[in-house]
Amino acid sequence: MLYTTPNKNISSIMGTSPDDIDTPKQGSDRVLLISVIFLMIIGVLAVYSSIAYFAETKHTTAGSLVIGHALKLGIAFLAMLIASKIDYHLLAKFSRMGMVISWILLIAVMVFGNEVFGAKRSLNIGGFSFQPAPFASLALLIHISVLLEEKQDYIKDFKRAFLPIMFWVVITCGLIGIEDFSSAAVLMGLSLLVMFIGRISTMQLGSLMLIGIMGAALLIWQSPERQSRINQYVNQITDINSNEFNVAEGYQAQQAHIAIAQGEIFGVGIGKSTQRNFLPAPYNDFIFAIIAEEYGLLGSVSLIILFSVILFRGIGKIAKNAPDTLGMLMAVGCTLTIVLYGFINAGVASGLLPVTGLPMPFVSYGGTSILFAGLMIGILMNISKHSNNKKAVFYA
Repeated sequence: MLYTTPNKNISSIMGTSPDDIDTPKQGSDRVLLISVIFLMIIGVLAVYSSIAYFAETKHTTAGSLVIGHALKLGIAFLAMLIASKIDYHLLAKFSRMGMVISWILLIAVMVFGNEVFGAKRSLNIGGFSFQPAPFASLALLIHISVLLEEKQDYIKDFKRAFLPIMFWVVITCGLIGIEDFSSAAVLMGLSLLVMFIGRISTMQLGSLMLIGIMGAALLIWQSPERQSRINQYVNQITDINSNEFNVAEGYQAQQAHIAIAQGEIFGVGIGKSTQRNFLPAPYNDFIFAIIAEEYGLLGSVSLIILFSVILFRGIGKIAKNAPDTLGMLMAVGCTLTIVLYGFINAGVASGLLPVTGLPMPFVSYGGTSILFAGLMIGILMNISKHSNNKKAVFYA
């Protein structure tokens, strides 16, 4: 039996009152959910194709690692569903506490963290490896949104609005940047963008960006590894010399380009990648190259389209129709974090950006990053439930 919505001027329909039919709640954004599920499926297939060599170094099998990866995706999906049921206003109330906890964890990882490839980024907690940076990023974006909403009446004030917000941004990005410069740089950019949308003075933001560029240049100048990445990136554009690309970051970029070129339009086929044996971390940092090789241009473009759908739904639908400033800013922050990480990962593999260590959300092999990406999608789904853009529907 079908009942129309109370948008009709009828006091009751077939014995059901309008109040029984129309409720303030509505379903989550299903297009967003389906896009994430497709990303997870692609991720499992790509990880299975690219993780064989890594499995040998860990004295295990690719199958067991893929099962572990699928389990982590399942946990992230469960976290997504739980977060979608929690009112985002409740999460906002604990944003300050989340910031303090994230700072403690970031300091702890510098002291007690596990060193991998010359950087300490994870802690062993209860037998599990945990990276505080994704948690700190989510906590910061939520807290920035809370502060921006609270300070809208005097948002252009330098002392009352700009400085208190930047206090949290600078310390968080600084703690992350000590061990992970690329993640800190992306988080800083995201924070400034959310602040711009939150109506912070453009003059203040422009001055800060200038200072940030100078600081980034200083950090690059002090690190030979970062200088090498920048030099190799510039050389691959201005003076292509394959001999120079056989070392360091140039080698990674070269092998990724070969993988993408071999994929052509339709790819070499699922599980038939050859560059997985030459690419460092093909299951993580360069997973887009493996997807492009096995699925070709069609597969890689499909992946970009999925992230573009998330961008459109998150910004054009959820943030645009959010019931308040807090929901809008949180939706913008969560959406841009997921989409920007995906685009940067693809840009690095295709040679558009310098080599970084940023994973592709829901696709790259990992644990903590997948979990907090799931939480961000869950927050987006919860905000979509409170959307102001409620359309007439039929109820069965």
